[in-house]
Amino acid sequence: MNIKVCGLTTKKQLEQLEGLNVAFAGFIFDKNSVRYAGDKMANEDLTEMDLDIKKVGIFVDEEYEDIMEMVEKFELDMVQLHGNETPALCKELSEDTEVIKVFKIGKDTVSIDKLVAPYDDVCDYYLFDTNEKNKNGGTGKKFDWKKITDSKIEKPFFLSGGISPDDVTILKKFKHPDFFGVDINSLFEKEPGIKDMALVLKFLKDMK
Repeated sequence: MNIKVCGLTTKKQLEQLEGLNVAFAGFIFDKNSVRYAGDKMANEDLTEMDLDIKKVGIFVDEEYEDIMEMVEKFELDMVQLHGNETPALCKELSEDTEVIKVFKIGKDTVSIDKLVAPYDDVCDYYLFDTNEKNKNGGTGKKFDWKKITDSKIEKPFFLSGGISPDDVTILKKFKHPDFFGVDINSLFEKEPGIKDMALVLKFLKDMK
């Protein structure tokens, strides 16, 4: 199972995750986020190391030029689009970098397959998160995972939203042919943007 640790704000913790063989590290470039990395990390923090971990930049309703500027500055491997980005923007970005498109799932979400259909051909991965009013991720709350198991999807996806260190058992029981990875964030923190590495390490061991 691929693990993505999102909301990093320090070079030290990036180095620690690299040492733990975590697959993906997420850096939030939304200035409204308490985990905004743009003013906490220099581009050299991400560019001067030879890393196996995939560096993912998280953006919310930014323009193509602004996203690509950050991709080049921080040498990002992928972008994660967490807003109301159009299929056209996803397609344009996918010609230059790998794209994860986020879909927020709530009580009113009837069909995930219809939700993702316009994006089938224009992104590389999906990520399903909890739909919480006025919040773009880091909600600490789960959505109804049955909505996922009842859907075809047909693209590798990350499961996100309120995943905690205590969820190993239910994650191991969760089944879907396109289930690719788990995205962890706020419930593995000492404070916003600072991960509790002991919790991350235990989670990694328990998920094996």
